[in-house]
Amino acid sequence: MDKIKRNMELMKKFEIMINTANEKLALELISNNAIFYTPISTQPLYGPKGYLSIVYFMHKGFQDIKWKLEEIITSNDKAAIYWTLTGTHNGEFMNILATGKKIKTNVMNFYYFDEKGKIIKDIAAKGIIGILKPLGLIKI
Repeated sequence: MDKIKRNMELMKKFEIMINTANEKLALELISNNAIFYTPISTQPLYGPKGYLSIVYFMHKGFQDIKWKLEEIITSNDKAAIYWTLTGTHNGEFMNILATGKKIKTNVMNFYYFDEKGKIIKDIAAKGIIGILKPLGLIKI
């Protein structure tokens, strides 16, 4: 299988991983050397456990959270994913108690792969703004 097809299949598994917080899939898909920067931590997060901490954080605030892979473009060493993110704010999120408000936003992420086909970096293009705006926490 060529790298482009491999990366497409990996990202379909990644969608399952982030929706289920599947630790086995995280270990399979994310490099131990991966570095992630996120607003939930002042320090970078590393490897599968670091990425899963982001997933757990999101599931804590939005227990029904769902990422849906809408569109994917892949190359030999990266993938661009257009996600639809939905959920209900029914738990604490960034020190904000549950509001019961529904969110629906689109997020664009870029994922980078090592030679073995594991994710080594993730860059989010819209991210947290698309979540905070529907909750009424920012005005744009």
